[in-house]
Amino acid sequence: MYSHVLVPVSFDVERDSAGAFAVARLLADDNGHISLLHVIEQVPGYAAAYLPAGYQSEARKTIEARLAELAADLPNASTHVIEGHSGRTILDWAESHKPDCIVIASHRPGMQDLLLGSTAAKVVRHAACAVHVIR
Repeated sequence: MYSHVLVPVSFDVERDSAGAFAVARLLADDNGHISLLHVIEQVPGYAAAYLPAGYQSEARKTIEARLAELAADLPNASTHVIEGHSGRTILDWAESHKPDCIVIASHRPGMQDLLLGSTAAKVVRHAACAVHVIR
Protein backbone atom coordinates (compact mmCIF):
# COMPACT_ATOMS: atom_id res chain seq x y z
CA MET A 1 0.00 0.00 0.00
CA TYR A 2 2.65 2.56 1.09
CA SER A 3 6.33 2.59 0.18
CA HIS A 4 7.42 4.62 3.23
CA VAL A 5 5.64 4.63 6.60
CA LEU A 6 6.76 6.89 9.46
CA VAL A 7 6.07 5.80 13.04
CA PRO A 8 6.84 8.46 15.65
CA VAL A 9 7.67 6.66 18.90
CA SER A 10 6.90 8.24 22.24
CA PHE A 11 7.91 6.08 25.14
CA ASP A 12 5.17 7.54 27.34
CA VAL A 13 2.59 5.86 25.11
CA GLU A 14 4.74 2.78 24.51
CA ARG A 15 1.77 0.56 25.32
CA ASP A 16 0.29 1.78 22.03
CA SER A 17 3.52 1.41 20.05
CA ALA A 18 2.93 -2.29 19.42
CA GLY A 19 -0.35 -1.38 17.75
CA ALA A 20 1.36 1.31 15.69
CA PHE A 21 4.03 -1.14 14.56
CA ALA A 22 1.42 -3.73 13.60
CA VAL A 23 -0.50 -1.16 11.56
CA ALA A 24 2.70 0.11 9.93
CA ARG A 25 3.61 -3.45 8.98
CA LEU A 26 0.16 -3.93 7.40
CA LEU A 27 0.25 -0.61 5.54
CA ALA A 28 3.77 -0.93 4.17
CA ASP A 29 4.27 -2.56 0.77
CA ASP A 30 6.15 -5.85 0.65
CA ASN A 31 9.34 -3.84 0.08
CA GLY A 32 8.10 -0.81 1.98
CA HIS A 33 10.31 1.08 4.41
CA ILE A 34 9.30 1.83 8.00
CA SER A 35 11.00 4.72 9.80
CA LEU A 36 10.87 4.85 13.59
CA LEU A 37 11.36 8.39 14.84
CA HIS A 38 11.81 9.60 18.40
CA VAL A 39 11.97 13.30 19.21
CA ILE A 40 13.94 14.30 22.28
CA GLU A 41 12.40 17.42 23.74
CA GLN A 42 14.84 20.19 24.65
CA VAL A 43 15.57 20.38 28.37
CA PRO A 44 15.13 23.99 29.50
CA GLY A 45 18.36 25.63 30.57
CA TYR A 46 17.15 26.15 34.13
CA ALA A 47 16.44 22.41 34.46
CA ALA A 48 19.58 21.22 32.64
CA ALA A 49 21.74 22.74 35.36
CA TYR A 50 20.29 20.21 37.83
CA LEU A 51 20.93 17.14 35.67
CA PRO A 52 24.03 15.02 36.26
CA ALA A 53 26.92 15.49 33.85
CA GLY A 54 26.44 13.36 30.74
CA TYR A 55 22.75 12.74 31.44
CA GLN A 56 21.53 13.87 28.02
CA SER A 57 24.08 11.85 26.06
CA GLU A 58 23.35 8.73 28.13
CA ALA A 59 19.61 9.23 27.68
CA ARG A 60 20.11 9.53 23.92
CA LYS A 61 22.14 6.29 23.83
CA THR A 62 19.43 4.49 25.79
CA ILE A 63 16.73 5.77 23.44
CA GLU A 64 18.75 4.77 20.36
CA ALA A 65 19.28 1.27 21.78
CA ARG A 66 15.57 0.87 22.59
CA LEU A 67 14.56 2.01 19.09
CA ALA A 68 17.03 -0.45 17.57
CA GLU A 69 15.40 -3.25 19.59
CA LEU A 70 11.97 -2.22 18.33
CA ALA A 71 13.19 -1.94 14.72
CA ALA A 72 14.68 -5.44 14.83
CA ASP A 73 11.15 -6.88 14.70
CA LEU A 74 10.12 -4.77 11.70
CA PRO A 75 11.05 -5.55 8.10
CA ASN A 76 13.15 -2.90 6.35
CA ALA A 77 13.06 -0.47 9.29
CA SER A 78 15.37 2.38 10.22
CA THR A 79 15.61 4.46 13.39
CA HIS A 80 16.06 8.18 13.84
CA VAL A 81 16.53 10.20 17.02
CA ILE A 82 16.33 13.97 16.69
CA GLU A 83 15.86 16.92 19.01
CA GLY A 84 13.10 19.49 18.99
CA HIS A 85 9.46 20.08 19.85
CA SER A 86 7.67 16.82 19.12
CA GLY A 87 4.77 17.96 16.92
CA ARG A 88 6.69 20.45 14.82
CA THR A 89 9.77 18.24 14.53
CA ILE A 90 7.77 15.22 13.35
CA LEU A 91 6.17 17.40 10.67
CA ASP A 92 9.53 18.87 9.62
CA TRP A 93 11.07 15.41 9.38
CA ALA A 94 8.11 14.17 7.34
CA GLU A 95 8.35 17.16 5.01
CA SER A 96 11.99 16.46 4.24
CA HIS A 97 11.77 12.63 4.06
CA LYS A 98 8.37 12.37 2.32
CA PRO A 99 6.70 9.34 3.94
CA ASP A 100 3.46 8.21 2.32
CA CYS A 101 1.79 7.64 5.68
CA ILE A 102 2.37 8.48 9.34
CA VAL A 103 1.16 5.99 11.96
CA ILE A 104 1.03 7.75 15.33
CA ALA A 105 -0.15 6.59 18.73
CA SER A 106 -2.24 9.01 20.75
CA HIS A 107 -2.35 8.87 24.53
CA ARG A 108 -5.64 8.43 26.30
CA PRO A 109 -7.21 11.88 26.38
CA GLY A 110 -8.00 13.98 29.40
CA MET A 111 -10.31 16.96 29.46
CA GLN A 112 -7.54 19.21 28.11
CA ASP A 113 -7.12 17.03 25.03
CA LEU A 114 -10.75 16.16 24.25
CA LEU A 115 -10.13 13.96 21.22
CA LEU A 116 -6.41 13.68 20.47
CA GLY A 117 -3.18 14.38 22.28
CA SER A 118 -1.55 17.64 21.31
CA THR A 119 1.25 16.00 19.29
CA ALA A 120 -1.06 13.65 17.40
CA ALA A 121 -3.54 16.48 16.81
CA LYS A 122 -0.84 18.72 15.36
CA VAL A 123 0.41 15.95 13.07
CA VAL A 124 -3.13 15.13 11.89
CA ARG A 125 -3.89 18.78 11.14
CA HIS A 126 -0.68 19.67 9.34
CA ALA A 127 0.80 16.54 7.72
CA ALA A 128 1.04 16.52 3.94
CA CYS A 129 0.45 12.77 3.81
CA ALA A 130 -2.04 10.26 5.19
CA VAL A 131 -2.09 9.90 8.99
CA HIS A 132 -3.35 6.85 10.87
CA VAL A 133 -3.95 7.43 14.60
CA ILE A 134 -3.73 4.52 17.04
CA ARG A 135 -5.69 4.65 20.30
